[in-house]
Amino acid sequence: MKKNLNFLRQKLKSQHLLIILAIICIGLMAMTFQAGTNGRVRQVTNQFIVPFQNGVNKVGNLLGSWASGFRNVQALAAENEELKARVGDLTEENARLSQSMSELDRLEKLYALDKEYPEYTKVAAQVISKDPGNWYSRFVINKGTKDNLAVDMNVIANGGLIGIITEVGENWASVESIIDDESNISAMVASTSDTCIVSGNLGRMSSGKIDFSELRDDGNVVTEGTKIVTSSISTKFLTGLLIGYVSEVGDDSNHLTRSGTIIPAADFKNIREVLVIRELKQTRENS
Repeated sequence: MKKNLNFLRQKLKSQHLLIILAIICIGLMAMTFQAGTNGRVRQVTNQFIVPFQNGVNKVGNLLGSWASGFRNVQALAAENEELKARVGDLTEENARLSQSMSELDRLEKLYALDKEYPEYTKVAAQVISKDPGNWYSRFVINKGTKDNLAVDMNVIANGGLIGIITEVGENWASVESIIDDESNISAMVASTSDTCIVSGNLGRMSSGKIDFSELRDDGNVVTEGTKIVTSSISTKFLTGLLIGYVSEVGDDSNHLTRSGTIIPAADFKNIREVLVIRELKQTRENS
């Protein structure tokens, strides 16, 4: 009941206000009409109506400005969303172009590496999986027996020797890299043919190096930067493939041999594509 009374009072107040406004409007209209025929009345009317009209005009102009500003804000918001979408498209396109440029750069390096060993026939392959860890110590490529690949074929990439095929299927092959702890390669100094053993060392790869040992270097010609390649006496690795460069070297306790570390020529943190040399060391020596 109380709610109904309150509603009725509010309704009456609204009706009263409406009636008062209507009377004022009729009065102003009458005064305006009279102002057209009576000069005194016109003066009195102008004193009240003109300021009222000016106020109404100002309010109207203000409301118009607000409306125009609101429309401008809406237009700017829409334009901003459109620009955001455009920036997103350009960012995505830039990422695709960067990826394409990176891929092109890798392929150009692979092509250059292919030209360094023209005496060997090769096939390109992509890495499709790898063992856990930061380094590509063991990984799988997407080529196999259907591409005439076989166990013990040498694999190169990124500027030098990567490793050797240890297992092969019809459409895949497993590669053991030269940095793996199980890897041992008969190598030699490129300038003197003095032999040594290069051993994988994943623990040392945190500093980007692997080990070499049993180097006979009577003239002490091996220093930092000396080039190390695969040896002619290796049973599995083809002769002359670049392994890396000497980083440190020192005399062994027997005073007959020297040992130290090598920085591999290849990047074993990022291998995408490789070249497999489709020749076996044994087959090439017997041919």
